[in-house]
Amino acid sequence: MLGLSNSLSTVDIVDAQSKYGFWGWNLWRQPMGFIVFLISSLAECERLPFDLPEAEEELVAGYQTEYSGIKFGLFYVASYLNLFISSLFVTVLYFGGSNISIPYIFVSDFFEINQTYGVFVTIIGIFITLAKTYLFLFLSIATRWTLPRLRIDQLLNLGWKFLLPISLGNLLLTTSSQLFSL
Repeated sequence: MLGLSNSLSTVDIVDAQSKYGFWGWNLWRQPMGFIVFLISSLAECERLPFDLPEAEEELVAGYQTEYSGIKFGLFYVASYLNLFISSLFVTVLYFGGSNISIPYIFVSDFFEINQTYGVFVTIIGIFITLAKTYLFLFLSIATRWTLPRLRIDQLLNLGWKFLLPISLGNLLLTTSSQLFSL
C-alpha cells in the first residue's frame, strides 16, 4: 500500500483510492495482493479451511470443549471480532473504505443538506464502511459453509509453495513499476 498511496496511514490510503472512484480501488491496482491478503486473513482468523486447532480434535468444538457458559461464549465473540476487524482491514485497504465510489452523486446534495452539517456526511461514511465490511464478513462465513478443511501438509504447501512466491513476485513487480515510474 505504501507504493500506491505514498503513505501507511489508513486515511491517506482511503483518500488515494477515492480520487478515481470505483476504478481507483486498490483491488484493481493490486489484485494478487488482495487475493493473498484475503486468504491470509482467513487463515489468521482460523476459519474453516484453516481451522487446524479444531480439526485435530474432531470434536464438537475442538480445544474449546473444556469451557462452558460465558467462557465458551467469549471464545466465539473473540473469534467473530477478529473476523470483523480483518474484514474492516480488507475494506479500508482494498475497497475504498468510506468512499461510496459513485461519481457525481453526493448524498448531502441529494437531500439538500449543507456541508455545515458534517455529522450527516460522517454517518453516511461510517454506514458505507460497515456495509462493505459486512459484505466481507458474510463472504468469510459463506466460505466456512462451502469449503472443506485442509490438512496440515496442504496448508503448508499453500503457504510456502503458492502464497509466498506470489506475494514476493507481487512485491517485486510493484517495486519495479514504482522505480520505473519515477
